[in-house]
Amino acid sequence: MEIPYIVNPRKDTGLINSKIAIWLFLASEVMLFGGFFSAYVYLRLGADYPWPERTLPVLPGLINTFILIGSSVTVVFAWVALKLGNWRQFQIYMGITVACAAIFMVLKGLEYNVKFKHQAARLHDYTIVEGHLGYQKDDKKEYVFDRHGKKIEENMIRVVAEKVTVSVKRFHAPWVNEMLSEAKHNGSEIKLAADIKAITEEGGKEVTLAKAGEPLSLDLLGKIQEVQIAALKHNAALRTAALRMEWKETKKANPGKKGWQLSSDVNIDVDALSPRLLTEVSNVEFKVDPPTRFLFKPRDIKEGATSSRLRDDTVIAGVMEASPMVFHNLDAIDFQWLVMRAKERGADPDTAIANSWLMKNSEFVREAWAWHLAENVKKQDELNRRFGFKEDGKTPKETLTHKELYRIGWKELGLMGVDTKQVKIGGVDKIKEEFMGPNYKARGSETYPELSVPREEIRHAAKFTPAWNTYYAVYFTITGLHGLHVIGGALVLLYYLVFGRKMFLSNPEWLANRVEVGGLFWHFVDLVWIFAFPIFYLM
Repeated sequence: MEIPYIVNPRKDTGLINSKIAIWLFLASEVMLFGGFFSAYVYLRLGADYPWPERTLPVLPGLINTFILIGSSVTVVFAWVALKLGNWRQFQIYMGITVACAAIFMVLKGLEYNVKFKHQAARLHDYTIVEGHLGYQKDDKKEYVFDRHGKKIEENMIRVVAEKVTVSVKRFHAPWVNEMLSEAKHNGSEIKLAADIKAITEEGGKEVTLAKAGEPLSLDLLGKIQEVQIAALKHNAALRTAALRMEWKETKKANPGKKGWQLSSDVNIDVDALSPRLLTEVSNVEFKVDPPTRFLFKPRDIKEGATSSRLRDDTVIAGVMEASPMVFHNLDAIDFQWLVMRAKERGADPDTAIANSWLMKNSEFVREAWAWHLAENVKKQDELNRRFGFKEDGKTPKETLTHKELYRIGWKELGLMGVDTKQVKIGGVDKIKEEFMGPNYKARGSETYPELSVPREEIRHAAKFTPAWNTYYAVYFTITGLHGLHVIGGALVLLYYLVFGRKMFLSNPEWLANRVEVGGLFWHFVDLVWIFAFPIFYLM
């Protein structure tokens, strides 16, 4: 069957069907991204914390902007080449378009990678510190490796475990293996605390599934889990049957009443059902002999003073050791939120900063803040010289922004104590640092020193991911969705490039129409980025 109006336009619209379809699709896309951008503006205007401003590196975003604009031009050239019947030029221009899409995604991947490796922590006093986490060192100041040969990060929760209560239904095998590995490394054993007995058959006798002293293993947990699952299925079937019978009898005894009117009268005779039920073993307790230290990632455990719980409901009974978050390279100090909270309370911002945990416990932070205040005086003097004062002769026409006043970024720290004639902002390798952040090795450890923050001082910690704040949640949502559009559009255009030769020879006008439709989608992808770039990178 021949598809109508793929080459010749319709008489009523003057367009081919595919062009009408793409315009309808793009209309829905406009509503989608329009909703996202509107939500971003709404959230930014109503934010109850200092919204990140000019946080992303401009250079990668600017390069990606020109790349997409250039690709929008080359896709038009590819379409023109098809209209002129020049297959070779089409290949060149369409190849450039697809290559631009690949470069765009590579640069976006580099940007994402930097965010995923950058750590931030908000303290209880709303001070924010940023940097990269270091690695745990033993008493010999050497790196400690786990059983996979990876360095153990400082950002770990340390628990000296005495007992481990494993959730039979939900235990996570890798965490069990990790505890066994750490116990073996530390010369400890994890053994069953008491016999595990259960009735495994209806009307049967109680049998011993495992005896006290048996070592923890996945095989042991698996065996108990099978019994637990079988018991749950059997008991659920009995309860369901009993409940169904109760409903029938209750409805028979109360004709004319609706289900919701009868629900309070429907009760299962638990005592009558108990002899038929199988034993459900939901948790199994193990002793750690002697007590030993386990390490867990913060996202995997909810720590407590005497017991901590993993996300699989395994409970670790024991004392939590000091588990500081150690920034191997501290590259930003942010008092913006602290100042905002202080003003809400009617407190003096300078006093609040002076009383913050960082100022009281870090000599480097005190030195950096003193240097920052002196630099701010110079910057304000320069603004006064350039723009002057208002009519009263005292109030400056231009003042430093809230971010400039209360945040010290990595570029500013790079200038601290350095001759600015020798090292400009951007530093040792400006292009590389714009993409990857500060070059810690080239700048030296004194520029970005180590900082250890006690776990009890941290209110919230995360990478620069959606978990950190609303800004990054919206940023990753919009740019991630846009990236999927780039990949999808590039694959379609690549298909025309690789498999379009046969269609070009048989029906060149049809191929040209397809490329035109693909080009319209590609222009939309470019347009979305033109909106996203200034909103995320420049504002």
